[in-house]
Amino acid sequence: MKDLITNIAKALVDKPEEVVVTVIEGEQTSVIELKVAKEDLGKIIGKQGRTAQSIRTILNAASKKMHKRFVLELIE
Repeated sequence: MKDLITNIAKALVDKPEEVVVTVIEGEQTSVIELKVAKEDLGKIIGKQGRTAQSIRTILNAASKKMHKRFVLELIE
């Protein structure tokens, strides 16, 4: 999942070298923290949060196969 989020984020931002993805593992739920450059944060969020919601939808669909829940958090 970390690679999936990393690839999506790097494709969207202007400074892909500043994309940092960390995973905090839990028993049933894992939290994926995505940190990008300050000027790229708007590109990840998108208009009215649509891009971020789309990334969360893809993450949710991919996590169904693993029978585990993943939560995406954007870090400023």
